[in-house]
Amino acid sequence: MTEPATTPRLSRKGRNTKIALIRSGVEAMTTYGYNSANIESILKKVGVPKGSFYYYFKSKEEFGYAILDYYNSFFTKKLQQHLLNENISSALTRIKAFCTDARNSMSEYHFNRGCLVGELMQDECLLPPDYPALLSNILHNWQHLIASCLRLAQQQHEINQQTDCNQLACFFWLGWEGAVSRAKLLKNATPLDTFTQQFFNLIKSA
Repeated sequence: MTEPATTPRLSRKGRNTKIALIRSGVEAMTTYGYNSANIESILKKVGVPKGSFYYYFKSKEEFGYAILDYYNSFFTKKLQQHLLNENISSALTRIKAFCTDARNSMSEYHFNRGCLVGELMQDECLLPPDYPALLSNILHNWQHLIASCLRLAQQQHEINQQTDCNQLACFFWLGWEGAVSRAKLLKNATPLDTFTQQFFNLIKSA
């Protein structure tokens, strides 16, 4: 996603403020979802006057695009950090390392913050029209990264050679997003631990 051509050119201070707003928006939307995230609270936390919001974003919808773009970039780098880590030879261990990192991140925030994509999917019927397709595209890209790592696991004979890695990657994200939502509901890591253990038990026995 790119900024609209009509977005004003910002000074360095303005760019820093815009990034601060986006980061605060990520925190709000991973906690409360899209519709319940309060713009006034976000502005207050960053120290931006209420009337200045539209200097940075034309609407909450545009703000949401910027938040999703920022979050997707951050989360994709987190995935790549683990899944492409050549210091870890085992492909399945790389996926486990991602799961552990994500679990620890939720624990750091006392399980009050979930996955932004998962939070927005729960608001699907209330989202702007273009959001569902955008969320689907983000998930597809994450699935591609997991599928590539699973294919490496096949080459390493860690999983069955007949396994459909694309379908298994889709299954992983269906289960992982559900586990994240349940962990946020229960305020503990049990759902994440249960999913992770059962997922790897399943693929090793297949």
